[in-house]
Amino acid sequence: MNTPRFLLAFCLLATLPSLSLTVRAAERATIQGILLTASTARGQTDSRLAPYEPTLRRILRFESYRFIGEDAAALAVPGEGSLSLGNGHRLEIETERAEGRNVRLKVRWFGGGRTLMSTGLVLRPGVPAVLGGPSTGSKGEVYAVIVTER
Repeated sequence: MNTPRFLLAFCLLATLPSLSLTVRAAERATIQGILLTASTARGQTDSRLAPYEPTLRRILRFESYRFIGEDAAALAVPGEGSLSLGNGHRLEIETERAEGRNVRLKVRWFGGGRTLMSTGLVLRPGVPAVLGGPSTGSKGEVYAVIVTER
């Protein structure tokens, strides 16, 4: 009688490491940030932004978009991290919790030595969120950030 219990306990213990790896994998999210400029001037949109152009036009309503920089990080959920986007811009991200496949984030956008925005987002995998930002200093241009969960 002790042998079946021992075998059952052994099998259960043998599967625990794989179960914990599955749980850990589900508690991570890869967050990508893309810094861009949006302009009122007619022009061609940077090809790296082509997958996002319909969303950018719908939300920001500018004429052309130029890629500046991007970064990505695999973050624990819950967890914290930062993305360096270029031109002195960075995002500090805190993952609060996942709802199904969605991830809830607190995002703080920094640029030029100051906080530009602090907001909360719920990201669905593959669905971009767009944050409109301040003027670039060039006439009719503003910074914007695309945030996605890959």
